[in-house]
This record gives sequence, C-alpha cells and structure tokens, in this order.
Amino acid sequence: MTKNGGLLADALVHLKPLMDDERISDDARRRLSQPNRVVEVEIPLRMDDGSLKVFTGWRSLYDNTRGPGKGGIRFHPNVTGDEVAALSFWMAVKCAVVDLPFGGAKGGICVDPKQLSRLELERLSRGYIRALLDVIGPDRDIPAPDVNTNETIMGWMADEYRQAAGRHQRGVITGKPPGHGGSLGRTAATGRGALQVLNIWERRRGRADQRPRIAVQGFGNAGFHFARLAHDAGYRVVAIADSRGAIYREEGLDPLPIWERKHESSELSGQVYCEETVCSEVEVDKLTNEELLALDVDVLVLAALENAITEKNVDAIRAPTILEIANGPINNAADRKLAERDVTVIPDVLANSGGVIVSHLEWVQNRMGDYWSEDEIERRLAERLGEQADLVFERAIAEDESLRSAAYRQGIERIAMAMDGLGTERYFCGDTGP
Repeated sequence: MTKNGGLLADALVHLKPLMDDERISDDARRRLSQPNRVVEVEIPLRMDDGSLKVFTGWRSLYDNTRGPGKGGIRFHPNVTGDEVAALSFWMAVKCAVVDLPFGGAKGGICVDPKQLSRLELERLSRGYIRALLDVIGPDRDIPAPDVNTNETIMGWMADEYRQAAGRHQRGVITGKPPGHGGSLGRTAATGRGALQVLNIWERRRGRADQRPRIAVQGFGNAGFHFARLAHDAGYRVVAIADSRGAIYREEGLDPLPIWERKHESSELSGQVYCEETVCSEVEVDKLTNEELLALDVDVLVLAALENAITEKNVDAIRAPTILEIANGPINNAADRKLAERDVTVIPDVLANSGGVIVSHLEWVQNRMGDYWSEDEIERRLAERLGEQADLVFERAIAEDESLRSAAYRQGIERIAMAMDGLGTERYFCGDTGP
C-alpha cells in the first residue's frame, strides 16, 4: 500500500479542512489518518486447463470504532492495495454519514474476471475467503458485492465461510442470493438510493416538476438500476455509457431493453423497444466516454470507476449538476475546478449509500432470522436515506459549504465522537473535558 501518495492520499485530502475544526480531537485526527490494517494475500488458482496461476488480493479495514467493518469486494485488473485502502476510508465515512453501526472496509482481487470461466471464478472466490478467514466475520468485517462481483459470487463466498466455520453464519456477507440469506431489494438498492438523493436535491431547487436530461456514465448494476428507475420516474435519460463506448438519443432512452441487449450481445447497440410481439430498432448516436462526459445535460451521473473526471477533462464538463454513484469518480484537482464554476456535486459518500443501507438491513435480518418484504425494505431505505440526506443538505446551506464538505463533516464528526467517547489525551491528562 502506498502511504505517501496514490488514491488513499487523494482521499485523505478531504480530512484536511477538518484538522482545524475544534469539534475534532487530535486523537481522532491521528487515528483517521491511516487504516487499521491492510491484509495482502496470494490466492493460487487451478485453471481449467490444469495450469496454476496466483492472484493477489487485499482486504482493508479502515476503522471499526462504530461497528464491524463493512465494504464490498471488487474483481478488476487494476485493483491495488492503495485503492482498496482508499475505498475503505470512503466506506467508513459513508457508513457514518447515514448513521449505520458499521466501520469502513473494502476488498479486491487483481484479476480480469472476464478472462475466467465460471468454474475458475467460483474457485477464485472461494480461495479469497479461505485466505481471509481470520479477518472477516459477522461481528468483525462484513464483505458485499462491488465492481464485477454479484449475488452469485457472494453466495459462493458465504458458502465457503460456512464450510470452514462448520455452521451457518449468514451475516458474514451481504448481497447474497435470496434463499441464502440475501435481502429483497438489495440488487437495486444503490441505484434506488442515488435516485432518491437526487430527487430530494431537485425538490430543494424547485425543479421537482421538470424532466431533467440525464447522461449516465457506467452501466453496471448500480448505473442500470439508477437509469431504469429514473426513466420510470420521468427523467429523460439521453445517454448511457459502459467501458466500450456510449450511445445518445436526444428524445431519451429506455434503459431496460438496452440492458437486455447488452447482456445478449455484450455491447451497447441500437435500442429495441418492444410492445407485445412488435419490436423496432431506434437510431442512436455512438459516442466515446469522453464525449458523454462533455454533453450539455442537466445531470451527469458518474457510475463507473474512480477518477472519471480529472484535471485533463474537467474543462469539458458542461452539466450544472453531477451525481456520484461510483466511489471517487472526481479527483481533487477537478473537484476544485468544478467548485470554482459553481457546479453542484452530490458526493459519493451520500449518493451511493443505498447499497450499504440495505446491506445493513440484510445483516439485521440474518441475525434475527426473520425477513421483510421488498416494500418494507424500500420503506426503511427511504426513511433512513431521506433523513440523513436532508441533514447534509441543510448543513451545506446553513454553513455555506459544498455538499461534499457537509457530508464529510457529518460522517467524520460521528466517527470522532465515537472515538472520543473512550477518552482523549485531554481526559487522560486530567482535564475534566472530553
């Protein structure tokens, strides 16, 4: 892990404005400046052709003061220990922003899962859990899906843990399939939560009755469900991009048939609208990802990977509002430039928290052995996220600061309060204060 540079160093930049805040103790600042631990493991994998390959994986626990670590596992060829540590920091902040009893964690394997067969993918997933048996657990560190992982992979991992432990411990992993302890509503939760946060912000700006034009960069699980739900709610989704390119249609796109076609052909193509047995192709314009980012739309949605917008392309951004569904999709230099131009950025630590909120609900259901309906899950998600988003927005307005700054202050203050509750330097030196 890189301690003096890289993505973690960029993530920790958001702590600097809090260093002079009297509400944050020196003890909390020191503890928040580095992760509790980052574990690196080597995972041998027997390939289908009989050869052996070894893959590197990581699990980072940033902080567990408020509860067990919580965070996804990603499979991607660019995963590093530094990236995983940064993501675990964002998870710690995110869980505190929405007031969940979790700390922050993250994991990943440096692998291109598209190059593996399904049997190889299963063996790798199970190998990752065997390598980390000593650091995960329902009261210790609870993984979940992330980039290129899904409920099936989480099911394999939970089953591997069950076999190793010799008993069912369904709360060890969230995002599992229903029937294996998975919660209804989990798959769409990140996208659903992001749309709710955007709706709340639009209402505050008096634009609830309009039909904003939206471009979505990133068409994985979170991006698809956000786009689908936004389309159903009356937003005009004019552009969608995945890692291979983008499509645009000024009149709007229906994300559902695009998603279905993408999984049939592995590419974004002309959209198919179907009514009963009649289908017709709709002409779309092909764009690059960079061209999509530069579109003149009302809301630009970033749902791919980190550093989608940097100082290299920030000047091309024309959208007045950016919604961060991905983790860290705007680097610090670009973020400053956007702020100078009064571009509103709805930050990741609030906007994409729907997934971890429903993961918490799954964990609670696993522990009590009783399960709620999808309507009840959505109600609980909306209640918690609505309340916490309102607090962030009200704080930003009252203190005349960015939404990102307000969200970070809300999360960091809650973590610091938990840390300080066990005593600070002032307390142990005899001061009657905290």
